[in-house]
Amino acid sequence: MRKENRAGTGTKARRTAALLAATALTVGVAVATAPSAAAASPCWSGDANKWWCNNVSGAPVYGTVGDNHLYPDPNVIVGYMYSNPSWFYCKEDNQAWVGGPHSTRWEMTVADNGRLGFMKDTAIASETNPLPNCNG
Repeated sequence: MRKENRAGTGTKARRTAALLAATALTVGVAVATAPSAAAASPCWSGDANKWWCNNVSGAPVYGTVGDNHLYPDPNVIVGYMYSNPSWFYCKEDNQAWVGGPHSTRWEMTVADNGRLGFMKDTAIASETNPLPNCNG
């Protein structure tokens, strides 16, 4: 007795299985060969309690809240940093959101015009973990 061959019966399932297998193989190869992200080189210690870091040239330097100079004011730009690398005094965490790997970190520095302020961590290419905390 001959089986009735209905169009699509079994064929669709085989095609779907083949497509899924090919997709899994492609994704597996892509994941296995994807380059890993290299960690940023850290900031390095200089003289006079300054830390040098690679940064974005032309990045804004933001002012401070009040007269205490301890907290960045994300609404006031006091100058720009055109040098690269640039030096920084310290880092301040848990401040206004900036994004990036240290999403609330700012670094205290002096803008090229001589004004004290903070740069967003996202404007610094070097890893800023080595910098001391501003409040500690």
